Amino acid sequence: MMTALEIVNAIETGVKTAEEITRESLAKIAELNPQINALVEVFEADALAQAKAVDAKKARGEKLGPLAGVPVAIKDNILYKGHKATCCSKMLENYVAAYTSTVVEKLVAAGAVIIGRANMDEFAMGSSNQTSVYGPVKNPVNLECVPGGSSGGSAAAVAAGMVPVALGTDTGGSVRQPAGFCGVVGIKPGYGRISRYGVIAFASSADQVGVLAQTVADSARVLEVLAGKDVHDSTSLDAEVPAYEKLFTDGLKGLKVGLPKGFLDGLNADIKEKVDAAAKRLQELGAELVEVEVPHAKYAAPCYYIITSAEASSNLGRFDGIRYGYADKQAQDLNAYYEGSRKPFGLEVKKRIIIGTYALTSGRYEECFVKAMKVRELIRDDFKKAFEKVDILLTPTSPTTAFKLGAHDEDPLALYLADLYTCQGNIGGLAGISVPFGKDKNGLPIGVQFYGPILQEEKILNAAYNLEKGV
Repeated sequence: MMTALEIVNAIETGVKTAEEITRESLAKIAELNPQINALVEVFEADALAQAKAVDAKKARGEKLGPLAGVPVAIKDNILYKGHKATCCSKMLENYVAAYTSTVVEKLVAAGAVIIGRANMDEFAMGSSNQTSVYGPVKNPVNLECVPGGSSGGSAAAVAAGMVPVALGTDTGGSVRQPAGFCGVVGIKPGYGRISRYGVIAFASSADQVGVLAQTVADSARVLEVLAGKDVHDSTSLDAEVPAYEKLFTDGLKGLKVGLPKGFLDGLNADIKEKVDAAAKRLQELGAELVEVEVPHAKYAAPCYYIITSAEASSNLGRFDGIRYGYADKQAQDLNAYYEGSRKPFGLEVKKRIIIGTYALTSGRYEECFVKAMKVRELIRDDFKKAFEKVDILLTPTSPTTAFKLGAHDEDPLALYLADLYTCQGNIGGLAGISVPFGKDKNGLPIGVQFYGPILQEEKILNAAYNLEKGV
């Protein structure tokens, strides 16, 4: 499939119609989705109606939006009025959105065509997209491997060419890690850059909508559409949104790139080789490499899992079968009703609720949750000091490439460590992007990651854009 920018240009110049593009996307989905399982529902009638509206607008000579006719898949935790939003959980199997999220409203206003719901780890909890009630997603590069998670369906849909763009959410790396595994671009802007209104919460202080796309330029276009203050979300930031594409440069002269000390120690040899090669390429493009220290970043993973599990315990308390969620209509009394109405949660979700509840109990609150929050501030301070010396940071996206389906079923710690390099960005509220940079000896994609300060996404986009050109 063409890139998003190519689609917009083709429609504007009359080479293609939006309806033709949409039908091509639907045909690709029909062909490939049965084996990949990237999408759990396709909005065929709505998508064709939106495409025809774009064509009618062009026929009237009206100005088209920046994403006119671009098919976009949305993760199954993003609300779209009149359509299901199940978080790929039995708990919400019949939930139909009563309103539309801000990000989807912005996509539609920009002329995008919402093609369907993307598969995901249940309630966005997972790093492999194997916890979905709809079944696992398979990596289009190698169907025996996972696509990463929790936005694995979004990444797989883009990698397979079903859509040029998909939305995901990133709480600990859930956009960037699957982007790395599937060989696509995945960006998580700084916390607050994009509204979370209408996104079903996992961990409110870390959740962020992100973009998966074929190219850096596509991700920049979509990010510009989505970013901005939203009166419905008090955590969204009131800051000017740059025209990201216009800030791309030819070369990186004057850019200071930080290499965090110790980040490559013990790393998979193929990935280390690519990160080293990326650093060398950046230097050839004019960037200056500077070693920096972020000493507390090594504690990001345990800190992340304590904080986000505690927030999940609170956020998922609303799914009690009375206000929301599955209701056990066979229960004989109130206790049995509550117990039965929580059963639809999958094992991974239950584990995190239990961990989070434990961390918030009176006997463990200070020892677990408060201590994790203090470490979070130390990590944020480390990054703040690093960005006083450099413009961006270069790191691996993930400690491994995509692993086989079921490979870590008996080793949850290995799954949790898949977020080792990405959860730091959520703990620190940073902007982060994963860009494909070669493959390992087994032909699996390798992603490298750039981190930048909050509200300075243009720096990491430009670095990724320049690196992408040399691949």
